[in-house]
Amino acid sequence: MISVSRLLVSFLATSFLLAGAYADSPAALTRVMIRSNETLPMADRIVIHKAARRLDLMRGYSVLRSYHVALGLNPIGQKQRSGDFRTPEGTYYLARRNARSDFFLSIQVSYPNDADLALARRNHWPTGGSIMIHGLPNTMKHPPQYYESHDWTDGCIAVTNADMVEIWLLTPDNTPIDIRP
Repeated sequence: MISVSRLLVSFLATSFLLAGAYADSPAALTRVMIRSNETLPMADRIVIHKAARRLDLMRGYSVLRSYHVALGLNPIGQKQRSGDFRTPEGTYYLARRNARSDFFLSIQVSYPNDADLALARRNHWPTGGSIMIHGLPNTMKHPPQYYESHDWTDGCIAVTNADMVEIWLLTPDNTPIDIRP
């Protein structure tokens, strides 16, 4: 069962996005949505458990929300280089928001970190980049059920569109993100 607040947040955010309101300013969209729903608890950390396919929004030691995620096509192990289809493991932060993504909203993860860069340099590999938390593709290549039951990204962390709205609203910029095996 969907909570009323979840439904309201999803409806309002979708209405703003579909109407094109604040499309050039994701920060303005976030400020408007938070002001219209002042009781939303803000996360101070994200933890992703790759093996469990779960993203937890945390406030201190409490889990505010948990979401099912899809990962890269080759999800086991640390991302080592461009094109390996792995989701990174390590400590990063939320770097940048994109309301005009090829996916329903996206927030960039700060991959590669210093350890990722050092590994890539030692092995003469390109690190890759553009690791995001995002919703479903705007142009789907598969039926919707496929995205619910498969790892399908190039190394990103994907959630449903409704979940992406919540994550967008409940995480400030520079939120730390821990991606665990």
